[in-house]
Amino acid sequence: MSQALVKTAAGWLLGLMLAAAGAVVCINLVSQSVASPQQPVREYFEALQKGEGEQALGLLRAKVPKANAAMLDGTALQTAASALSDIKIGNAQSRGGNRVAVPVDYSLDGSRLHSEFLLERTGTQWLFFGKWAFVPTTLPTIEVTVVNASEAALNGVPVNMPNGHNTFAVFYPGKYEASLNGTFFEAPPTSALVSNRDGGTAPLNLQTRSTKSMDEAVAGKVREFLDTCAAEATEQQRLQPDCPFYHASNARVVDGTIKWEITEYPKITIEPFGGKWVVAPLNGKARLTAREINLFTGYVNDLNVEHDFSFTTQLDTDGNTVTVTPLLSF
Repeated sequence: MSQALVKTAAGWLLGLMLAAAGAVVCINLVSQSVASPQQPVREYFEALQKGEGEQALGLLRAKVPKANAAMLDGTALQTAASALSDIKIGNAQSRGGNRVAVPVDYSLDGSRLHSEFLLERTGTQWLFFGKWAFVPTTLPTIEVTVVNASEAALNGVPVNMPNGHNTFAVFYPGKYEASLNGTFFEAPPTSALVSNRDGGTAPLNLQTRSTKSMDEAVAGKVREFLDTCAAEATEQQRLQPDCPFYHASNARVVDGTIKWEITEYPKITIEPFGGKWVVAPLNGKARLTAREINLFTGYVNDLNVEHDFSFTTQLDTDGNTVTVTPLLSF
């Protein structure tokens, strides 16, 4: 064989070896990326962060429980996933048969958490590459409760709360934050971090309270009632008016000298009770000044006394209207 032929044959052999090596490298790269069990997990996290609920649900092959679906797409889902960062998808770990577990470590709202996703080999693609899919599961839920309200906000989306309660299906992992921002009543934000699978439930309880505007509205109506009552008692020259305050005396008061004024107005506390909102008993102080005649001695004395008083009210709200009805017993 000539030297030129030997060199040609050697060149072809080297080319075949390099091509084979390149093919092996290519196969390994493909098997470690698009054909790996990590790839569906990677696509699932991307779908969550884009707010693409239909894509995420299709990848996860999850059953949606009987619950409100408001958190499963769009802004609500994207908000839930926006708290995710530093996502690290680990190597698949065998779980026997055709199944593997893919571990994922991530930060969720500052907390370092861990989840495992179970996948199964469902066939092959491109002749010899494994095809992987999530083992079907059931989405978890969150149960939201709110005191004396029929609506709330969940991940920035308004949601109905029939009888102050609702259950929402959610994807995992994610952060779900509820709040109430009403004119008269509010609840500070409270959140739950969901990282489990297989239909777990996380509670979210909103502690409703009256707003500053509500407290000021009720306080204004209480002050108006007491000021009017004191003015009328003064005008009518009555020691025992139809008011929460009164004065009892055996002396005779000089006509035209009676004067009532409120020296301490009640502090307003609005609380839930029996499915309604009630104002806690109102306590204050009223001052009476007058001149009185001692019936035994005939002397005229200056009267200056301060009386504690207490009363209750009925609170009603209708739209943007607040009604406070004093409840007095005589």
